[in-house]
Amino acid sequence: MLKLLSVFVSVFLAELGDKTQLAVLLFSASGDVSRPALFVVACAALIASTAIAVLIGGAAEQVLSAFPLKLVAGLIFVAMGVFLVIEHFRVAAT
Repeated sequence: MLKLLSVFVSVFLAELGDKTQLAVLLFSASGDVSRPALFVVACAALIASTAIAVLIGGAAEQVLSAFPLKLVAGLIFVAMGVFLVIEHFRVAAT
């Protein structure tokens, strides 16, 4: 149960303010689309992309069971963070 809560919190925090959420916000602000329908469609899209990730993760587990996946995933997130910080200062300097 704790692991599932950890997954929920991780995904929830990762999705806050990301490009997908901003796109949904812009569609909602346009006013020419049903907000309940937009909610359902956005949820369906997230479910579909998550299902793909789960399927690929399950297949990768079979192939990469001895590979330190958590370490690699952590390093990728750190690299993305460093890239975003560098990009922020690069853009701010121009």
